[in-house]
Parts: sequence; C-alpha cells; structure tokens
Amino acid sequence: MRKLLVLVIAACALAVLAATAIAATRTVKVGDDYFVRPSGTPKVTVSKGTTVRFNFSGADNPHTVTRLSGPRFRACSDTCRRTLKKRGTYRLYCAIHGVGDQSMRLVVK
Repeated sequence: MRKLLVLVIAACALAVLAATAIAATRTVKVGDDYFVRPSGTPKVTVSKGTTVRFNFSGADNPHTVTRLSGPRFRACSDTCRRTLKKRGTYRLYCAIHGVGDQSMRLVVK
C-alpha cells in the first residue's frame, strides 16, 4: 500500500511539472517584414523562466533574432528556442531587415 501511494504521488508530481513546462512556452511568429504583427513595434510579456520559441515563416527572406539591448541573448537565424532566465526588457530585431522593419520588445517579469 505504501509503495502504491509513493507511485501515485510521484506520478502526480510529474504531471504537474509537465503541465508547467508546457504552459511556460511562448511562440513568437517571425515572418517577412514583421515579428508578431505587421505594423508597429510589438511587445510580448512573459514570466522569468519561460521558453520563447521563435517560429520563422515566409520563404521569401531569411530572418534573424538579434539583441539590440537588454539582458544577454544569443542570436539565432533559424527557428529556435530561448529560455529567458533574466528579468528585463529585451529589444530584439532582424539583422537582415533592420530595426525599422522588424523589431520587437520582449519583457520578462
């Protein structure tokens, strides 16, 4: 009986951790000449520890996600994931298209 109880508690704990991991992922769409939406500078807010998945779409042009300012951020040029461990405002842009055409603010609270 005791072993069964331990197994049930362990299974519940794993389920909670899995649900938390799924909930802690945010997708940001990166396409031709926009990040999240086609006009303005979009702002995305996430919690510390969230994994942000940059999903590149649009076959016309390549894209990057590059840090302009804010906490340290490793740039990428293909669909990628970054787990954000530092609070702050990340100003990100596409180095190919430039700040004027493709930029965003990513706020980590």
